[in-house]
Amino acid sequence: MTQPPSDSVKHRTRASYTYFLTYRTRWSDNDQYSHMNNSIYYHLFDSIVNTYLIERCGLDPGSQQGKGNIGLVVESHCQFFSPISFPDVVDLGLRVTKLGTSSVSYEVGVFLTGKEGVAAVGGYTHVFVDRESRKSVRIDGEMRNGLNGLYTPTPKL
Repeated sequence: MTQPPSDSVKHRTRASYTYFLTYRTRWSDNDQYSHMNNSIYYHLFDSIVNTYLIERCGLDPGSQQGKGNIGLVVESHCQFFSPISFPDVVDLGLRVTKLGTSSVSYEVGVFLTGKEGVAAVGGYTHVFVDRESRKSVRIDGEMRNGLNGLYTPTPKL
């Protein structure tokens, strides 16, 4: 997946995103350099995407055990612009940048509470497949409607 130039991503604002979730950092999120460990950003991306899928797209993880369709992450990325560390509180902004027949690409903006500019921008691509066969499936129904509600084209700068 081709990423936009760093300077355009760096200038994302809250207005670039349509859904938000707040996260309070934990002491254990810090690495040896006293800022949030890179792996925590991916934890946050996964948390906001799955919260949205549960709240707005009909995903019910409890009823999907052993059957149905699942989303597999096939690509991920993150660009870091300013440090975050405990005890910061961050707001995560989410949008869909691409919605295909069986795949969806998400972008997450990480903002320090009270700040307009992003501290980091990242995301990933899900391909939806049948849990058993691992063959791709169409995104339709409530899932497609919910993801369409999150779709916003890349902002022009």
